[in-house]
Amino acid sequence: MMLLFQAPPAEVAPAPPPSVKALYGWGYEGPEGEGTGTLSLWVEPATGRIVMELQGLGERLLLLEGDRASGYRVQVPRQKLDERAPTLAALPLPFLPQVASPEALLALLHTGVGPGVSIQKQDATGPLKLHWTGQDPKGRTEQVWLTRKRWVEAR
Repeated sequence: MMLLFQAPPAEVAPAPPPSVKALYGWGYEGPEGEGTGTLSLWVEPATGRIVMELQGLGERLLLLEGDRASGYRVQVPRQKLDERAPTLAALPLPFLPQVASPEALLALLHTGVGPGVSIQKQDATGPLKLHWTGQDPKGRTEQVWLTRKRWVEAR
């Protein structure tokens, strides 16, 4: 009699989350006044790479870039802010809710879950319109509205 043994299935590592390129329209209301513009975003969860640029009034208002290996840098020219930190959680993110990691940033944009964040409109991809109410560094109330214009995932 011949016995056949079947090897247990090999463990397959889950595929890393896809990279995301997104474009949002934004509106701001707070102690600094009101404004509108665009938010361009690229997040690569596998490496923690982020490039985020907030444009408005014909100028760059915020640039955030970096990855897990080299850390992150945020620049806000109007506020003379230029800070580096080893983690995303350690950086102040003016005009935006604080997020702990690239994955948390994607989750916020993909599910609308985060402190002070509410979904105003949703489609099959996720939140189409988000609203955030928070406080600036001086404790004054500010609000941001994000409207997704483009969302592209790539493996």
